[in-house]
Amino acid sequence: MTRRPVQIEQTAEVADALEFAEMKASPVTADPWAELRQFTDARIALGRCGASLPLAAVLELRLAHAQARDAVHLPLAIDQLAPELQTLGLQTLALHSAARDRAEYLTRPDLGRRLDGDSRAMLKKRQPTNGCDLALVIGDGLSSRAIHENAVAFVREFIGLCAAHTPFALGPVCLVRNCRVATGDEIGELLGARLVVMLIGERPGLSSPNSMGVYLIYAPRIGTSDEARNCISNVRAGGLPVGQGVRKLAYLVEEALRLQTTGVNLKDRMQADYLPFCPKPALPGRD
Repeated sequence: MTRRPVQIEQTAEVADALEFAEMKASPVTADPWAELRQFTDARIALGRCGASLPLAAVLELRLAHAQARDAVHLPLAIDQLAPELQTLGLQTLALHSAARDRAEYLTRPDLGRRLDGDSRAMLKKRQPTNGCDLALVIGDGLSSRAIHENAVAFVREFIGLCAAHTPFALGPVCLVRNCRVATGDEIGELLGARLVVMLIGERPGLSSPNSMGVYLIYAPRIGTSDEARNCISNVRAGGLPVGQGVRKLAYLVEEALRLQTTGVNLKDRMQADYLPFCPKPALPGRD
């Protein structure tokens, strides 16, 4: 006996169900460059689903955007950072820029470049009699997360190198909320520092919400221009490892003290076999 096909009425619900089944049956079209994704966090070769991005790629982008926003607005955890730095034998000071809150910091970059009155007064009281060789400044910048994840490890390794090879006179470590790079100029001037090393959270990208920048300034003064600074960028897991960043900073510190300058006049000519703060071997045939 021959069975007759069942006739199904094409209602809106049935049409939706058929469309959903067709979508489930349609796989994501892979991108021919997909193998390149193993070499970068950039959003390339995501494939497509019809004329759109795959759902997973869209959700990953939304997550990355949320992480970037959180990195900008997360308060700097000075109460957690200060004890960790003090265990390294470092004095710490909690300072604040002239930007009163995060909203003002984001809309008034000029206020983030200067300290507020209380912070200036605190630094003047703690100013070393003969200045200091090196002042460390740690600021939230545009990513407190970058500081929370990288700063203590970076300082621990750098200070360990200094203690083992070079007797630097260190000023107090200044932890600054609502901080811009130029805040280090005023701090260095008030402390009478020969060099300022500033660790600051960089502007978060959609694949790097935890990237820390390291700035070096010789003879810091209020009004120092950007051409007078050196920068080591993207210190983080997945970027420049802390150990490599510390090694690069040690080289730049040595060269800055030797040449008495930073910025465009200080070039990165670090050799592959460079040993931080170690005596340089004499050239053959010379004393």
